[in-house]
Amino acid sequence: MSYVKLNAAKSAIEVIPKRGAMGLGSGSTVAIFAKELGQRIASGEVEVAVVPSSYQAYQLAIDYNIPLTNLDINPELLLTVDGADEIDKKLNLTKGGGGALFREKIVASASKKLIIIADESKLVNHLGTKSQIPVEVFPFSLGMVQRKIKQMGVESTVRQATKKMGPVVTDNGNFILDLKFPKPILTPSQVATDLKLIPGVIETGIFAGMADEVHIGTEDGAYVLKR
Repeated sequence: MSYVKLNAAKSAIEVIPKRGAMGLGSGSTVAIFAKELGQRIASGEVEVAVVPSSYQAYQLAIDYNIPLTNLDINPELLLTVDGADEIDKKLNLTKGGGGALFREKIVASASKKLIIIADESKLVNHLGTKSQIPVEVFPFSLGMVQRKIKQMGVESTVRQATKKMGPVVTDNGNFILDLKFPKPILTPSQVATDLKLIPGVIETGIFAGMADEVHIGTEDGAYVLKR
């Protein structure tokens, strides 16, 4: 286990509520957080239920005996803990490397606070520097969406599955396009809006102005960035 990721997870575990409903994101660092959360619940230190943002998060909750809830029962969550692929200086995020960006954004939007756990390799000056930007696309619209994105001067590729022939299919039955921008993204909110205006684009992996805290794990501990 990475001590860097463990330290980020342990930092975030200190700010979770004693009781209530929260969101559980996806990714390798969140998997470590979920194990820590399960131990806190088992010891009686906290009484929380989670809304999972993906099948992976759902399975983590099952594996670590974390009570489940949903957005019909708890339409407002106290907070969500999630990971990120990129984090810029204003705490805008690139997410969706694991393909769960649509549900992750819904769960984050339902939350009073969004807490991100990551390591320093995820910090960038501008989004689109290290990671491509994923968008979830309705399969019927794929060709048209790719044409519109090309008109924006952006390259797109359909994300391909591993150990399965053909495209990645999301938890919602859609495809993922990974977008390669010609230069770093200086206006993430505007870019996200422009993409969302294309019919067939379900959601983008740009999370602009959503993160409240980022807990960055290091070899020695963790530090917190706040918006």
